[in-house]
Amino acid sequence: MSSPSVTQATRRRQRSTRVTVAVSLILLAALGVTSAAVAVASADVSWMVLAGAAALAVLLGAVATRITHSELADSRRAAAADRARLAQSYSELTDVRTAEHAAYVATIESRISEREQALDQLEMALSAAQRRAARAIRNKNAETSRAAGLQAQLVQAEDRATDAMVRVNELEQELVTLRAELDSVTAAWHAAESMRRHA
Repeated sequence: MSSPSVTQATRRRQRSTRVTVAVSLILLAALGVTSAAVAVASADVSWMVLAGAAALAVLLGAVATRITHSELADSRRAAAADRARLAQSYSELTDVRTAEHAAYVATIESRISEREQALDQLEMALSAAQRRAARAIRNKNAETSRAAGLQAQLVQAEDRATDAMVRVNELEQELVTLRAELDSVTAAWHAAESMRRHA
């Protein structure tokens, strides 16, 4: 199969040849009529020669017009074929872009779902840690009010309460981090959706 550039070059050569032939025919007709008119004016030949030259000029003009019309029709057909090929390539490119976008949306939705599950688990863990911390604080208060002689138990309760509060702080930090990640992923997804709608 010939390459598009070779085909276009061949078409251009054919066009150039056709147009040159058409122009040559018109010039030949004009030259014939002019020569016949000069000959009639000098009274060397009859008016029939001029009429014949005029008829030949009309015939040559018709042939030139037919050649030009054929060239124009070929040019239009070639342009239509080029437009059809371009439309097909755009359609294929659109299909590829649509598939890529669908895959991207599926990936983002999967990430958002994973982040939301992790967020739910962290919230449950945080709630449990807060309940444990409240229990530990209540136990500490109860042991403080119970007796001064239970100092050792009081220290242990305070340590547990401190550990529970540290764990609460850690879980709160993780929760903040995960929420920030979820917000970032959601913003990216919305931006991609907006770009797809405007594309």
